[in-house]
Amino acid sequence: MAIRALRSIPRDLETVIPALIVPVFFFAVNIGALEPLAEKSGVVDFRAFQLPVAIIFAVTGISRASGLVTDISSGYFDRLLLTPIRHPALLLGLMVADLALVMALCIPVILLGLAVGVGFTTGVLGAVTFVVIAGLWGLAFTGFPYAIALRTGNPGAVNSSFLLFFPFAFLTTSFLPQEALSGWLAKIADFNPVTYLLATLRALISTGWVWSEIWPGLLSIAGVGALSFTIAFLALRGRVSRD
Repeated sequence: MAIRALRSIPRDLETVIPALIVPVFFFAVNIGALEPLAEKSGVVDFRAFQLPVAIIFAVTGISRASGLVTDISSGYFDRLLLTPIRHPALLLGLMVADLALVMALCIPVILLGLAVGVGFTTGVLGAVTFVVIAGLWGLAFTGFPYAIALRTGNPGAVNSSFLLFFPFAFLTTSFLPQEALSGWLAKIADFNPVTYLLATLRALISTGWVWSEIWPGLLSIAGVGALSFTIAFLALRGRVSRD
């Protein structure tokens, strides 16, 4: 299942290319428009501050869920259910391809960051860890589009699943550090898992191997992943029982 999903990626570049264009666009626009204002607000290196935001936009919502919808509508998914393959492998194989894809998407964005002067305090190992953590976040989020695909079999519903991420993306420390937020936005950011994920990625760039800043982001990934995977595999069980 994983090999089949990996082989299908080059045939679906229309879903991959926007995932790269959007974060690069936001990264360039945010730096050009907000860098002077952010530095006045206390952000020492706004480019390093924004690189994790661009990475999160690159990896969130990227999945083979649209391909799963195609398999469901064509009847191929039903034929797979008749084979001896274990049912969880039907999703896990797709998720292996997702992890490989989102980690690959991180590389051009990081290269852009390096080109504009962003450096990793933690060195090459920190950059590799940065990509792995970003990939794990992308993988953790994939459960939501897969659950929608299995429940609805509707490509439009799957394509709109990225909207689930928008509150997480903007009600957090995307533009200002957490201590600069106030009022209701500060309250929401305290409970937003993306806040802690961004802090982890920023630590790898600017602070160093500070475990107190790294483990909350890993815990957030685990929490989101546990929720999304539970929903996805329950949806898979429901689809199997209906078929």
